[in-house]
Amino acid sequence: MKQKEKEDATVYHNTELLLKQYRDVVWSLEVSVNRINRNFYQEYGRDIEGFLELTYEAGLDLNGTEIESQTKTIARSRNMLRMIDCSVDLLRTKHKNGELYYWILYYTYLSPQEMQNIDEIVDKLRDYMKDISRSTYFRKKNEAVMQLGRVLWGYTSRECMECTCFFEKTNR
Repeated sequence: MKQKEKEDATVYHNTELLLKQYRDVVWSLEVSVNRINRNFYQEYGRDIEGFLELTYEAGLDLNGTEIESQTKTIARSRNMLRMIDCSVDLLRTKHKNGELYYWILYYTYLSPQEMQNIDEIVDKLRDYMKDISRSTYFRKKNEAVMQLGRVLWGYTSRECMECTCFFEKTNR
């Protein structure tokens, strides 16, 4: 049991760490894309997407160039954000408490503007859970982060094996 608790703590920690960086990554990505597009407009009269389209049509090779490096960095960041967004959406639409978990994660980590304090988050959550208190918020937040972590990182093989054994026993 201690191993499972340790694995759960790691999943929770990594997920919360990722969520805490979400707003900064979104902001940084927007600033980077804006800066790169501005530079491309000045040099080539097009944004980076238009420039890349033209280079692909012309058959130009961008391997090893600064342009390739910049586009790969942007693509990596976008993919990370998509992975988080898709995982949050899956949690929201498929988990029995998904809607509540979504709004907890949204107001705590994902909204464009960070809430001023916990009381502001709790107040916003009253639309989704009428009698929510600060302690309920923290308990539900921990559950939401853990469930999102399971979507992001998957279940451990031991947990999968336990599930498989359970279903094998019930089907006998």
